[in-house]
Amino acid sequence: MRCLIAAMFAIALALPSAFLWAQENRDNATAESAQVTEQEAQARVESLDEPLYNPFVERYVLDELKQLRAEMAQQRVELTEKIVDRQIQSVDRGVDYATSTISNFFYLIAAASSILVLVGWSSLRDIKERMNKIADEEVSKLVATYERRLAAIESQLTQKTRHIDENREEIERTQELHALWLRAAQESTPANKIAIYDQILDLHPLDCEALTYKADEVLELGEVQWAINLCHQALAIDADNAHAFYQLACAKTMLGNYDQAIHYLGETLERSQNYRETMMDDTALEPLHELPEFKTLLTPVPSDT
Repeated sequence: MRCLIAAMFAIALALPSAFLWAQENRDNATAESAQVTEQEAQARVESLDEPLYNPFVERYVLDELKQLRAEMAQQRVELTEKIVDRQIQSVDRGVDYATSTISNFFYLIAAASSILVLVGWSSLRDIKERMNKIADEEVSKLVATYERRLAAIESQLTQKTRHIDENREEIERTQELHALWLRAAQESTPANKIAIYDQILDLHPLDCEALTYKADEVLELGEVQWAINLCHQALAIDADNAHAFYQLACAKTMLGNYDQAIHYLGETLERSQNYRETMMDDTALEPLHELPEFKTLLTPVPSDT
């Protein structure tokens, strides 16, 4: 019997050590597996030949932005509701306090009236009328005070509601603009794209990007003067819009005004060097490729060391 008890005691002492040893082995194995998986993922990323993004990722980002704005609007509504609930609770507590104060005041008046009646100072009718008059005055003051407070709360609620409506309208307008830009990217004919850009400009008249992209499609139709007017409208809104200067250069090249085209290309490169490769590949600028001014313009500027 003693031997059995001793064996059970030894097993009880060995169990925690065995459990800790097994837990440590499992953690080490998990860490090694995670390290191998991370190394495989890093090797796969380094071997990629193409970017991972595509139009579907862009659509996903737009949907996430839409969901985020909807959640922000919902949070504002919930915050407004909580503020209103707190204010209503404060009003309720104030009313309870006022009610208790008036009740105590009535009790005091009743006690004082009883004493005065006993000593013969005034009749019971006079005391009752005076009590009613004082009570009416106090209640009127309280009612006026809480009417002012409720009017202020109502004004705040009206402002919050108006703000929420404005945010909702802005979200809907932004969603419609995004949908129109996606449609414009999917269209293949300049006329259809121009119609979509006109819808974007109806929603957002000061959209420089829509004006410059519309000018690009107008040039595709051969309407050079129309495109120049659109570019000047964009520059009137944003004087540093590089895309507008680039479209002006293309339009001036089509008109044969090569000096002005070179000038506008210089304005473009001053604002964005990303157009350097585009200038070399754009067929609209082919008449400029042999000009010394064009070659000088595309000569890389040595950086200061």
